[in-house]
Amino acid sequence: MAEAHQARSAAAHFASGDSLSAYWRFYWAVADAQLARWLPAEPGRILDLSGPDFRGAPRAVAAGHDVVTLLPSADSRPRRPLTLVNGHARTARRTAPGRLRAVVGDTTFLSGFASDAFDGVVADNRVLSRHLATEASLVEIARVLRPGGRVLLCVDSVVLGMALLAEQDCWPELSFAPSADVLLVPWPDGSITRCFTGEQLCEVLTDCGLEPEWVRPRTVLSASTVEGMLARDPHAMGRLVEMELRAAESDDYVGVHLLAGARKPG
Repeated sequence: MAEAHQARSAAAHFASGDSLSAYWRFYWAVADAQLARWLPAEPGRILDLSGPDFRGAPRAVAAGHDVVTLLPSADSRPRRPLTLVNGHARTARRTAPGRLRAVVGDTTFLSGFASDAFDGVVADNRVLSRHLATEASLVEIARVLRPGGRVLLCVDSVVLGMALLAEQDCWPELSFAPSADVLLVPWPDGSITRCFTGEQLCEVLTDCGLEPEWVRPRTVLSASTVEGMLARDPHAMGRLVEMELRAAESDDYVGVHLLAGARKPG
């Protein structure tokens, strides 16, 4: 089962942080392209809740946005750190026009931020699935967004949750998973995440005062397909990403993670 293979790969990557396989290099290339499409055309203030190892903050800074990234501790560092020069983020080749500010705080309750303070919020890297009371986090996101502001988020899907349950021989739990109002799934590393269907995600966003714009899978292509194509042609990454972006436009919520865009009314 392709989803089970991706679930094993997801668990290995997110739980242990091992070096990226061909599939995960593809996954993050897709995530980068999706973020680039979502970012506002005009420079604005972006709050990044996605964690220190998320690769999206440099992309947003390079596009001209002022980014506040929320870190769990003062010694947290991105895996691909930026150099800060006079408060501006520098990539390996050029100084980006936006600014990056790191703030230590709780990504669940954004009490340190004023209401209506941000043009956009990025909650990628499954951060809202790790917040089991996802509604509380989304209410806070809606509060700090200005009217008309937008959020981009990524959560674990029920497809991933069921595959993980099957891998762990949790058959009684698996039988109830498709109809569960809230599906909490244990991971091999002892953590627990919350998994969603597309319909559940839209309902939660609406209940928290946000207007869903779209929900789609982060990736549709299977790990075996991606790895096979890259093994035959190591230069095929760009074509694979374009194929994925077109495939994900469908309403079929397959895939281990769901990506959603929503806006604050006003």
